[in-house]
Amino acid sequence: MDTLAASQEFVAFGTSHLITLGVFVVGAVALVVVGRRQTEEQAHRFSRAMALVILAAVAIAMAYKLVDPDINEVMPLQLCDVAELTAAYALWSRKQWAFALVFFWGLVLSSQALITPDVGGPDFPAHGFMTFMGLHLLVVWTPIYLAWGRGMRPDWSSYRFAVKATLTWAAVTFTFNVLAGTNYGYLNRKPEAASLMDVLGPWPVYPIVEILVVSGVWALMTLASQRGRREIEVTPAQPVAAAA
Repeated sequence: MDTLAASQEFVAFGTSHLITLGVFVVGAVALVVVGRRQTEEQAHRFSRAMALVILAAVAIAMAYKLVDPDINEVMPLQLCDVAELTAAYALWSRKQWAFALVFFWGLVLSSQALITPDVGGPDFPAHGFMTFMGLHLLVVWTPIYLAWGRGMRPDWSSYRFAVKATLTWAAVTFTFNVLAGTNYGYLNRKPEAASLMDVLGPWPVYPIVEILVVSGVWALMTLASQRGRREIEVTPAQPVAAAA
């Protein structure tokens, strides 16, 4: 039993949910402002501290699941579970491949979990609510900080890697779901809570449509990012060329 159980069940777009979304907006703006003002050494220390916070939150969430393990929850096969560890590594290492994965996964997929959360339990301050919202906030904040705070950008190589990695995850997770009767990633059936999957058709249509739509959105994000980078690179050079 959750020792922090709330007196009522979580309700999407209720008070606690709206406050969480407000915290997300304020935190995102703050991370961009802070990131742009940091020296490289400050950014190094800050990003590693943020990585440790994510790992600590993951450890707490996993320990809680292991108290009363359930095959439907205990396996770290949700894409958000993988994204949490990837976010921590991206912050710690600044590796391009890790940044690319959390950029695409966090901004497009984990953000949906914030907007249409499947908490499936008591409201704030219950442990399930706190870990679900806290980890999803951190995963979405990570690419915002690294991209708009510290200037990292995905390229087309990153895009191709993200698509391949996601398809690999989907294949492995779908197979596990079939064998174990689980529904990690909602690949075998839709979540009970309302989500964007509701408008994508029945199974097995909606996973295919979801993959196509998400891949297209990621391609547009990459295109916009590359165009923005070229504009930034070209603009400072123009006064020099004119002076010459």
